[in-house]
Amino acid sequence: MGEELKEKLFKGSETGWEKLSNEEKEVVYNYSQNYMNFLNKAKTEREFIAEAKKEADSRGFRDISQFESLNPGDKVYYINRDKSMYLAIIGNETIENGINIVGAHVDSPRLDLKPNPLYEDGGLAYFKTHYYGGIKKYQWTTIPLSIHGVIVKTNGEKVYVNIGENENDPIFTITDLLPHLAQEQMEKKLKEGVNGEDLNILLGSIPYGNEKVPEAVKLNMLAILNEKYGITEADLTSAELEVVPAFKARTLGLDGSMVAAYGQDDKICAYTSFTALMELQNVQKTAVCILSDKEEIGSMGNTGMESEVFDYFISELLNKTGINRPNLLEKVFCHTKMLSADVDAGFDPIYAQVSDKYNAGFLGKGMSLNKYTGARGKSGASDANAEFVAYIRNILESNNIKYQVAELGKVDIGGGGTIAYILANKGADVIDCGVPLLSMHAPFEVTSKYDVYSAHRTYKAFWQSY
Repeated sequence: MGEELKEKLFKGSETGWEKLSNEEKEVVYNYSQNYMNFLNKAKTEREFIAEAKKEADSRGFRDISQFESLNPGDKVYYINRDKSMYLAIIGNETIENGINIVGAHVDSPRLDLKPNPLYEDGGLAYFKTHYYGGIKKYQWTTIPLSIHGVIVKTNGEKVYVNIGENENDPIFTITDLLPHLAQEQMEKKLKEGVNGEDLNILLGSIPYGNEKVPEAVKLNMLAILNEKYGITEADLTSAELEVVPAFKARTLGLDGSMVAAYGQDDKICAYTSFTALMELQNVQKTAVCILSDKEEIGSMGNTGMESEVFDYFISELLNKTGINRPNLLEKVFCHTKMLSADVDAGFDPIYAQVSDKYNAGFLGKGMSLNKYTGARGKSGASDANAEFVAYIRNILESNNIKYQVAELGKVDIGGGGTIAYILANKGADVIDCGVPLLSMHAPFEVTSKYDVYSAHRTYKAFWQSY
């Protein structure tokens, strides 16, 4: 009797793997392999958007500027400066009654080259960097690194750079102090062990030619870059070059159950939502997918969600469906539902002291719903109302999708934020809904393959709900 009542009343805590058939596991593994392949091609926001555009084009999406009018079933996108992208499938119901949005971000913590990065010291050439987003600086030393990005010349020519990913490419690294001489360093607090100004990329050591010229190693690096890309040192001032780990995404664990890769925050939610949108047909409510930039540094700037560019995209949907009028945009947002698709801090038994295990997201137990994020007293949080939480629960339970409701750490430990508050400020109902992640913001992050596929199913079910 007690066991029956417990089964009826308790939420249940088994992992999602327990009830999967062999055929279902194969689907999970295959989807996750495609995800890992994509991560290896799209380590930066520009690369993610370029790959997404290729796939969207092949699925019948077109740039919204190519449409004079829009009708149900039309598939459109808008690319914002090659670093963010908004996609939509026009639904059968009028947009005036609101839209369904899944919003993720495609930027990840990394190192950016400074505007004047190249220098020589002690017979070695270096690139100076400025870290982007919240990182533990010591994690970025003594690992293989690659350089990705674009250099724009004054004549408008773009030069694309990707060095360190191909097996025949050189890689780069940031050196660290040997333990024999690190007594003083080891006495420092962990966050002070490596200074931001010391995150310098080792480039090379051979001087140019046999001539006795100053900074001959730096000159040789510029000669190599000039021969390969046709650039000068001045061109580096109008470049966006990002330094990321040269690791490949790999399967983790003897059982093959996990993914280890750089940039899973938040490319895991971006990929799973994007692929879900690609599979949609005949939606009732207009389905919108956001692939945003700059989330890791506050969503500011013209490619971040704080900009007005997303409002412009929705206004264009209203214009080209022929229904726009004053204040309609505001009405649309007030009737909109959104999943803020961003990762959650997975429970790590090794660091259990920072989590409330009764309110934590566990790997392999499905999607994490965060009713609110923020820090300490919910500072900076978007707090979803109970009615919307119940609405999302109904979608998940109706589609037999496992989920857990979690917080990001203990109350007084810290917290985090997503783009949820930005759309909530416009009037939309929003809840954070993403994948639990271990080692968040590290060069190598860990997720469960079960959760990867659960995210894909969740976002698809949300768009298909009515």
